[in-house]
Amino acid sequence: MASGRKVGSEESGLRIHQTIARDLGTAILTGRHQPGELFEGEIEASDRLGVSRTAYREAVRILIAKGMLESRPKAGTRVLPRNRWNVLDPEMLAWMFAGEPDANFIRDLFELRGVIEPAAAEFAARRRTDDQLAVMEAALAEMGRYGLSTPEGRAADQRFHNMILAATRNDALEALASSVGAAVSWTTTFKHRKKLLPRDPLPDHRAVFQAIAARDTAAARATMAELLRLALADMDIALAEPNGDN
Repeated sequence: MASGRKVGSEESGLRIHQTIARDLGTAILTGRHQPGELFEGEIEASDRLGVSRTAYREAVRILIAKGMLESRPKAGTRVLPRNRWNVLDPEMLAWMFAGEPDANFIRDLFELRGVIEPAAAEFAARRRTDDQLAVMEAALAEMGRYGLSTPEGRAADQRFHNMILAATRNDALEALASSVGAAVSWTTTFKHRKKLLPRDPLPDHRAVFQAIAARDTAAARATMAELLRLALADMDIALAEPNGDN
């Protein structure tokens, strides 16, 4: 049965169907709804939540698009296995990190970034433009000014990583920017939400920037790999904090 409390007309700036999708999606992510579980019917769910059938239907469509649900005529709506979920969807990442994300999934994200970003840095060192380099440099300046414990600093961090992907001039890699950027943003937020970490990651970012600016492809790959290694070590510190284990 689909979980739920009554849904108000608007919550945290979200439209009704987005709020319902977030609540149902979070319930699936946290295991309150298990793979294979059958959701209640549209009429029963909308009545219980106090929303229109249209709003509930739109929420279910969002979760179907993310691979979390499957709806078939006469068979109903069921939760799909985790391997069908679009776990890199930026909205789904936000739902995951709103609570205590699974430590194994965090490591999955860093492994994925370890495959993508060092290669992207190498391509960027070879192909970047002066304008793209200027955007990276400005992002570094804002990271230094605000720090990564602030929304402004994290937004700058995301711009830095996204611009590296853009500088590859590879459409397939650039298409990953929203997912990689969301992973950067949410893992950084998670690291800093309990307390400031003892290590400043800005020098690691500057090392990547300097290698890209110098068009040193080998150094760009190596410095990005080291940045990610240290970032994962910082994440291990965050996960080891009280109430941070999973």
